[in-house]
Amino acid sequence: MAWLQLKVASSAAGADAVEDVLLAAGAAAVTLEDSGDQPLFEPPIGTTPLWQDTTVVGLFNADIDVALATQHINSALQPTQPLKFEILEDKDWVRAWMDDYHPIQFGERLWICPSWCEPPQPDAVNLMLDPGLAFGTGTHPTTAMCMSWLDKQDLTGKTVWDYGCGSGILAIAALLLGAESATGNDIDPQALTASRDNAQRNGIADESFQLILGAPNNPAQTDVVLANILAGPLVDLSSGISAICKPGGLLALSGILDTQAQEIADCYSQWFDLDPPHITEEWVCITGRKR
Repeated sequence: MAWLQLKVASSAAGADAVEDVLLAAGAAAVTLEDSGDQPLFEPPIGTTPLWQDTTVVGLFNADIDVALATQHINSALQPTQPLKFEILEDKDWVRAWMDDYHPIQFGERLWICPSWCEPPQPDAVNLMLDPGLAFGTGTHPTTAMCMSWLDKQDLTGKTVWDYGCGSGILAIAALLLGAESATGNDIDPQALTASRDNAQRNGIADESFQLILGAPNNPAQTDVVLANILAGPLVDLSSGISAICKPGGLLALSGILDTQAQEIADCYSQWFDLDPPHITEEWVCITGRKR
């Protein structure tokens, strides 16, 4: 099916109104884009911030009455620039998306492979994971640093806790690398569903991977604690996260910007001897051992 695309410049405050107008004009879907290269890091809980300069993109069926849609949008928005509908290339978008997602190696042993690809190293530790809900697929630097750190550890027979487990990618990787059991917790029920589905796809028995909704209550201490979330929650939950780790156990924290790393290190150094930080781009992973 052919599609037409229309982009309308907006402010953050006006984006909702522009979206409503495009939908009323017949748009089948509307998305929002950053038009000023403005990063949005760690928004406050319960908020959905937009970029100061936002582009509202409407997707229309190619058989729409362009003149009528243009008249409706011009009347409602009175845009300063002429509207320009563009023809989108008719292509197999699913196939294009699949072609862009390839196996990724972390460290020496560990790979993440989508289900439609043959593992490049069949004898390696291959975690089968398809991109889906945005809970972590290994492509973000924070997840990649945690995965590479896990690859370097001797996890044989260890117990692991994945705090804010998302897709379960870190806990599943630890189990495939030899951990005896893992526990994951998350505040989002969909994350637990994704974690269970991904575990089953990788042959992980349910009894080896316990999942908990919300914060754990009096959890058993584990050998390794992973928390790839955000700096704010890492500080707020620091005493609980630290309590999960056994004395002598290992810790890996990520989801941290380089400007936030010192605050996190200062917080966790009261319980852990910390290693030099791992840094990729503007992101940091902090690791250490509990005293």
